[in-house]
Amino acid sequence: MKKEKIIYRVTSVLLALMFAFSSFMYLTKNAELMENFKKIGFPESFIMILGTAKLLAAIAFVVPVWNRAKDWAYAGTSFVLIGAVWVHVATQTPFVAPLIALGVTALSYWAGIKLNSKDNQ
Repeated sequence: MKKEKIIYRVTSVLLALMFAFSSFMYLTKNAELMENFKKIGFPESFIMILGTAKLLAAIAFVVPVWNRAKDWAYAGTSFVLIGAVWVHVATQTPFVAPLIALGVTALSYWAGIKLNSKDNQ
């Protein structure tokens, strides 16, 4: 159980940091990020929605509250990261970072499930 707890905590904090940083870039309308989104045709309002969702997910990953919020955060970030990988592949830009983030998300979710199943036994 100790191994799963360490994996869960480390990956949860890592996810929170990644998504908090990403959210900051989106919500402050980083010039390079805005230009890249404009190239692929995404409107500015979509970027603000993604930035807000990423911030809420970052909070949900580290604040010990309602488990349903964490489930939504895992689902939402998974969809966002799958979409990011897809867009990067389609635009022939580096896709490794969102792929790694997707792996960290899956690992964190797996460790959380392991912990919850052992806690309920």
